[in-house]
Amino acid sequence: MSTERAPINVLLRSEQSGEQIAVMDNTVSAGFPGPPLHHHTFDETFYELEGELAFQLEDEYFTRKAGELPFAPRNVPHTFANLSGADARTLIICTPAGFERYFDRMAAERAGAEPPASALEPYPETIVVGPRIGEHPGG
Repeated sequence: MSTERAPINVLLRSEQSGEQIAVMDNTVSAGFPGPPLHHHTFDETFYELEGELAFQLEDEYFTRKAGELPFAPRNVPHTFANLSGADARTLIICTPAGFERYFDRMAAERAGAEPPASALEPYPETIVVGPRIGEHPGG
């Protein structure tokens, strides 16, 4: 039996929490450019387990390392990237739940598997409002 972790692991789903909270344990590859600057209608908290990630919250840029916790309130533009030379691992907590469906779909696609039935339900829209951290003159 393999002890290797999948890069995306949904630990708590909408249907398990009364739609209140979703938790994902994700490995972020070294050099991952992250998503474009975006916002959505749920709060997103990141708890750094290993390594470090670069974050942008509105016009502020900062790095968080293992044991630190950045918070992106709903409707506030934010993004992250792994600008380091080593993989990082983060817990992503979304409140209310729903966006874990996106992660379930992504994990299934990467594994070449069918996503769980719950992943086929709609998930909150993400609105792109800017570039990735590395594509911005201030990043």
